[in-house]
Amino acid sequence: MEAVPGRARVYVGGVALAALYCLHLLPSVRAPWWVVALLAVLYAGGERLTGSFYPVLLAGAFLLPPPAAALVAVPGALLAPVARRPRLPRRIWRASQLAVAAWAASRVHWALGGRDAVVDSDFPYALVPAGAAVVVFCLLLTVLDGGILTLAEGVPARLAWQGLFVRSLAPIAVHGLAGLMMAVLWRSPYGPVAALLVLLPMCVSWWAFAQYHRERAAHQATIRALVQAVDIKDEYTRGHSERVGQASMMIARELGMDEGRIEVLRFAGILHDVGKLGVPTRLLRKDGPLTPEERRVIELHPEYGHEMVRGISFLGEARAAVLHHHERLDGSGYPYGLVGAQIPESARVVAVADAFDAMTSTRSYSRARPVGTALEELERCAGTQFDPRMVTALVRALGRHGWRPAVTADEATRLPGPRRPVGNRSGVRP
Repeated sequence: MEAVPGRARVYVGGVALAALYCLHLLPSVRAPWWVVALLAVLYAGGERLTGSFYPVLLAGAFLLPPPAAALVAVPGALLAPVARRPRLPRRIWRASQLAVAAWAASRVHWALGGRDAVVDSDFPYALVPAGAAVVVFCLLLTVLDGGILTLAEGVPARLAWQGLFVRSLAPIAVHGLAGLMMAVLWRSPYGPVAALLVLLPMCVSWWAFAQYHRERAAHQATIRALVQAVDIKDEYTRGHSERVGQASMMIARELGMDEGRIEVLRFAGILHDVGKLGVPTRLLRKDGPLTPEERRVIELHPEYGHEMVRGISFLGEARAAVLHHHERLDGSGYPYGLVGAQIPESARVVAVADAFDAMTSTRSYSRARPVGTALEELERCAGTQFDPRMVTALVRALGRHGWRPAVTADEATRLPGPRRPVGNRSGVRP
């Protein structure tokens, strides 16, 4: 996003004004300013090295008056690296959001007697105001994040906040516990040095987590490169892989799979046609009917794809989906003619997602069908070509979340030709 929409700028401005209000009493606040400065430096260093360094912010909320706690976040957020332009509004947004959240957390903590509980090391009571402060901190961050997602990124309001608080609460609660330990040790006879030692194991874990995310980013880049290569080769199916990945995720969620498997099935959907890189381009772009020999060549693409991805260990069961997504329950599919439960579950998911997107997208050989018509065709073929569980899951998911079928080629420049008589029951190309 190179430009921030006007309504998002107004929203950021409103949050910035709220942050200024939180800071406006600073001149009259009696606070240990060396503590404020030290925590601000720690937060700024952590922000540059590991991203959001919430234990320091929450320790500030437990140790300092609300305006001083809000100030701790500002220098680090304003100086933090920002990857996307425009950078200044993004820095102002982050600093303002964190200042408001830290101020509110500190107010709640002090109102519930948390300051005395920290000074007296009054456990377990100290956990009550600290827990309330963490909940308020998390709630404000997620509420403000949902607003910016809606106004700046165009995410539908009903989706922007969906599950955001629940997903954020557990990690922020862990950060809050570390912040409370810092605050208690800081006020203890052991002093600030002992409090800072709390950060060492967390820094190690964050470093390991950052390594994991870098590895994950490399995985995503590998997948994007493969998909882009397929999209360039077969212009009529541009975007098809991403949509199959999305539909596969919807089916997996409806079936109650865990998040790890859902992610793997997304990869499976995205990469299911990667073997087409081994198919001659003239066959992929051919407008007329395929000859039996040409059809046999195209039907080799699952095996080509499996050869390409079988050495990529993080794909897990996605590799089986790449190989078997054209198998059919009745054994009439390819490449091996597997029957029923012999077909891996991941492949049965991707088969339904693939056929659904193929039917709802315009191709060289057929115009897009309405979603309802495509679902009726899937239900008609359930039990013979497709797994009925997967079809039912997709129908339920689409009933809840909807689907916006996309045209995968420029209809203005190239009109689809007559539908290819390929013999597939669902009317989709191999």
